[in-house]
Amino acid sequence: MNSPVSKGKAVKSNFSKFMRKVLFVIVVLFLLTSAGYYFYRNFTVSEGTRIGLLYKISKKGILFKTYEGQVQLAGATVMSKESAWEFSVVDKNTYQALQQLEGKTVRLYYREKVDAFPWQGETNYLVYKAENLNN
Repeated sequence: MNSPVSKGKAVKSNFSKFMRKVLFVIVVLFLLTSAGYYFYRNFTVSEGTRIGLLYKISKKGILFKTYEGQVQLAGATVMSKESAWEFSVVDKNTYQALQQLEGKTVRLYYREKVDAFPWQGETNYLVYKAENLNN
């Protein structure tokens, strides 16, 4: 006959196996959700160029130091909020190149993300290359 002690051990063993399965399912769901969220936030909505007068480039941020800039778009006669385009820079090399081009007309190559992560920049427009058009 089965004693109460052996039944208790069997119940504990079955419960332990069940909890391991539940934990495994939770971990897998968490990993799948995290991967999906990461790819959603990094999805490129559009890619293109903008031309304008580069008048601001800076490194800023409290927790995440990011490179941010602004250009006055070409064709705008008066500088206003509508004629300014704000962007974030993806890396230090591009930021240093943009520092050399401040005050000049530039062509900026960018990718627009659905929703950029905080460490990528303050905007969803991520500039990865710049050209001087004042040659």
